[in-house]
Formats: sequence, C-alpha cells, structure tokens
Amino acid sequence: MKLKVREPPYTVHIGRDLLREAQISARPGPKALLYDRAVEAFALKVAAALEIPHRLGIPGGEAAKTLEGYRAVLSWLAGLGVPRDATLYVVGGGTLTDLGGFVAATYLRGIAYVSWPTTTLAVVDASVGGKTGINLPEGKNLVGAFHAPAAVYADLEALRTLPPHTFKEGLVEAFKHGLIAGERALLEPFALSPTHPELGAYLARAVAVKIRVVEADYAERGERRKLNLGHTLAHALEAATQHAFSHGEAVAYGLLYAALLGRALGGADLTGAAARLLAWLEPRPFPDLAWEALEPFLARDKKKRGGEVHWVVPLALGKLVVRPVERRVLERTYREFLEVVR
Repeated sequence: MKLKVREPPYTVHIGRDLLREAQISARPGPKALLYDRAVEAFALKVAAALEIPHRLGIPGGEAAKTLEGYRAVLSWLAGLGVPRDATLYVVGGGTLTDLGGFVAATYLRGIAYVSWPTTTLAVVDASVGGKTGINLPEGKNLVGAFHAPAAVYADLEALRTLPPHTFKEGLVEAFKHGLIAGERALLEPFALSPTHPELGAYLARAVAVKIRVVEADYAERGERRKLNLGHTLAHALEAATQHAFSHGEAVAYGLLYAALLGRALGGADLTGAAARLLAWLEPRPFPDLAWEALEPFLARDKKKRGGEVHWVVPLALGKLVVRPVERRVLERTYREFLEVVR
C-alpha cells in the first residue's frame, strides 16, 4: 500500500517484497548506502537490487546518534567524493534513519535520502515526518534538522528478524497515535506479530495518523507537538539512565505518566489503557529515580517555551492539550506513577 505525503511530497510504501517497486522508481545519479550491521543481509539485498556501490555498515542503537558517529559518516561520504546529486539510502531502525537523515540534511548543504526502516518503531515514527537528528550528552535529539526523505520503503519482510520485544516496542508509538487521533483500533496491537495478515494495515493506519498531523504542522509550531505525547518523561528517563532503557520502553512509561497527569487535571481516565500497554510490553523495571534527578533533562525538553516545559496532556481519546503544568502537580503525579509501576 502507498501513503502520499503532500508537503514536502514523497510516498511511504508499506508491504512485502518492495525491491521490485523500488527498482522501478529508483532515483538517478550516484548512490551510497548507510546500514545497521544487525540487518546486513537485508541491506545487501537492497544494495544489489538498486546497484549501490558504496556501503557503510555501523552498529545501530543510540550509540550511533552521536557527534562522533555523525562525523564518521560525513567523513566517509566526503572521502568517497560523493556529489550533491547523490542519494543516501538508509537501512535500519530509528536511530539509523535519524542519523542518516541528518547526515543527508547537512552534507553539502543537503542531499536526497531514501529510508528503508527495518523496525516497527522506525516504520510508524522515525522514518516519516522529516525529523532528523542526533543526541548530545546533555539530552536526546538536541541537534537536528527538518529534512524529508525522497521516499520510504517499509518492507515487512525485514521485520521478521526482530526479537519479539523489539517488535512490540515499536508498536508503542502506534498505540500513541491511537490516543492522539482517538482511533481505538490502534489501541489493540496485542495480537500482532511479524507474520500477522493485518500487520501492514495496522502500521499503515498508524502512519496515516502521523502524516495528517505532520501535514498540518511540518515545522512543529503547534499541532505536531502532540506527537510528543509521552516523550517528555521518556526522553528524560533515557538521558538520566544513559539510554539503559529502549525508546519504546521509555515511551510506554511516559504514556502512563501522561495519562495520570491528564486524570489529575480533570480529564478522562486513560490510565487503564496505558497500564494494559505496559503489562503487554513487559519493560524492564522502572529505576529508583527521584523527580529531582529527572529535572535537569526535563529542563532541556524541546517543547520548552518561555522558560517553561510544555507537557502534552491527554484529556480524552483524541483530545490533547500542550501546556505548562505546575511543579506540585507534576511531582504529586510522579509519586502516584511510582506507586503504580512498582
């Protein structure tokens, strides 16, 4: 199936055996391939089908999204003499598409790139929307640029290699899209597997939600900020623990905290749905972190405006607000959150 993004225009392809389709619509000009070594076999199939001569495999994960990793990929392209009319193909999970997209956004002031996401997280979130970037020691995604891909190919065959827990982690973002759009079908990922016949339709539905939000607010001035539901606490948790938690695990905890916050501010009680998601995901136990340990990382949140962090608060399915919240409410809700997760 194909999902069209209108501005900037590109197509998201979701299905099985997409190499033939990619060959037909391949971009002219020089090509280079950046890929996660964990999916090398699949990446080499892409390289062979699209006749990509230059290839660089690196370890995936948050360790790739560093200034050092960014510099290494830039130096590789520069050393090859890759010109401005080249296309960078990126095969891997969300950290690779974030890094590869940022490299493409900044190398020679911008070259084209094509994403081949190989995790559920990358399919429903990282590869769509044009957000690219890397981390700093001070926090996650603090350096980046908006740079839309030329195309996205989400080949479901690549998802067969995922460990079960990694497969489930990516569906946390799809669940989040269900909360944002009020689509109850997205709140039921529990029966899905890499071979489930409805997986493609489910992922396409989640991607469609993100496309609608991004098209309404590409540069994240207002509506797009709602896509950060659950991410304020999640990013602080990741940074405070030096990324001991995967992104999916952190967001699942963040969604429960956001649901508790929404209830505390007079909204509907969505905590049951969030708790059910956590029980299904079975993340590692929440660490012994005081609120004060999270605050330095919360203070660097990208949704900060006028010196205050703006939280994405769900007041009901499909009804969210982005606003500052008093510290006493945040701390009280965090204490309640710790009681629930422990």
